[in-house]
Amino acid sequence: MNEEGFVSYQCAYCGVENETFVDDTAGPRQRYTEDCSVCCRPNVLSITVDPETGNVSVEAQFEG
Repeated sequence: MNEEGFVSYQCAYCGVENETFVDDTAGPRQRYTEDCSVCCRPNVLSITVDPETGNVSVEAQFEG
């Protein structure tokens, strides 16, 4: 995660790289839907924040 709280993920539909904001105060495991900025299809994002290191992992999946 960069200093502003943004991380990149690859759209599950078209493969284009997108950015999303991760609120690390929302807990170490988060899940929400965000539309791709190119193809506008919904991606279900599973976010994991390591509380010790602050490292963030993002997994995008098809909605449905």
